[in-house]
Amino acid sequence: MKVAYLECSTGISGDMTLGALLDAGVERSVIEQAIASLDLPGVKLEVNEVMKSCFRATHIVVKHPEQHAHRHYSDIVKLLENATSLTNSQRSLAQDIFLAVAQAEARVHGTDVEKIHFHEVGAIDSIVDIVGAAVGFDLLGCEQVHCSPIPTGRGQVRIDHGICSVPTPGTAELLKGIPLVDVPIDAELTTPTGAAIVKTIVDRFGPMPAMTINEIGYGAGTMEFASRANLLRLFVGEVSVATGMDEVCLLETNLDDISGEVIGHTKEQLLIAGAKDVYTIPVHMKKNRPGVILSVICSPQDREQLEAIIFNETGTLGIRRQNLWRSTLHRQQHSVLTSFGSILGKVAWNRSGETSFSPEFEACSQLAKEHSRPIREIYRAALTAFEQQQPEKQPESPLTASHKDQSSHDHDHRHDSHSHDHDTHSHDHDHDHDSHRHDHD
Repeated sequence: MKVAYLECSTGISGDMTLGALLDAGVERSVIEQAIASLDLPGVKLEVNEVMKSCFRATHIVVKHPEQHAHRHYSDIVKLLENATSLTNSQRSLAQDIFLAVAQAEARVHGTDVEKIHFHEVGAIDSIVDIVGAAVGFDLLGCEQVHCSPIPTGRGQVRIDHGICSVPTPGTAELLKGIPLVDVPIDAELTTPTGAAIVKTIVDRFGPMPAMTINEIGYGAGTMEFASRANLLRLFVGEVSVATGMDEVCLLETNLDDISGEVIGHTKEQLLIAGAKDVYTIPVHMKKNRPGVILSVICSPQDREQLEAIIFNETGTLGIRRQNLWRSTLHRQQHSVLTSFGSILGKVAWNRSGETSFSPEFEACSQLAKEHSRPIREIYRAALTAFEQQQPEKQPESPLTASHKDQSSHDHDHRHDSHSHDHDTHSHDHDHDHDSHRHDHD
């Protein structure tokens, strides 16, 4: 599995992210073409190789005419929609990053997303950084992005609304739920743009995973620190995942003050929202109160949405979560034809390639009602039909399919090997805070 890891030893900003992506090998011309399609007059991407405390890195400066515009979220969306060089996935990712900023600022200022006007993140250089980052991560094609805990820095900075402590209100809102680490530097290390990128693209926070490194990119910040290099390091590589393994998130909370009907309703809402499984376990809690543990298994990317449902529906004060690896058998949907009609189910293969079939309850229940027969009779008919199917109607084993694919690959490779040559930023608002002056919402 291809993964990326962001090592934020001195924080993260938009220009540092874009610099690290380009340094890791993302094609510059594709990013420049995407930026040009934003139709922002006079904008030019300047890419320089610099030294930071004796380490080589890529530094990005966005050259542009002086501007005074304060853009709303709708203005940003229109810019992205009219950018013809962006793919749908790149446009969607960029919109998600800007939306994260808008939602954070709306929360801070007690207003609606559409009424928020961007200051720093609406500036041309920040727009370029965010769009460039969205295009860059899309081009990387990683299945997961991991990240170290985030340092915010210390001290105070002057923003559009006055002097604020680090992290500024908008940045702090974006970093909710993200692990932070203290780095003793009196400066704003993580900017709103950097926080929004992390909030949107990162799947897991923590130490670097056990991975085989293929590329390393160094993105330089603008400030100079006496004690350490101001760098964002991006690792790109492979993580070995055994066949039949996938990562899931387990959410759990203890409930003792709501009715069974509310718990049942909550379970339904969680399943509708994409939970892989939801179940309850009876427990005795403090003061011997009877209660239940509500457990939810989901994809890591669905965690935030499902946690919101649990909080809203149950009123619980806390949710435990942990990421786990699970072993799974290969399975797929399959239908069998019985005297009662067609019945949908799942066929699974064990590690030896043997099959088992499980009819879907809803399909059997519907036929049982239509024919006024016991549901167990419908189940037996479905299982018998699967066992008696002719070989040509049985689904193909994934082991067989994999062998065919490998044989085809080997043949193609040998064929190819015998068929050669038959035809003879001074404007970097994201991380330049030496003047301690920049604009925020």
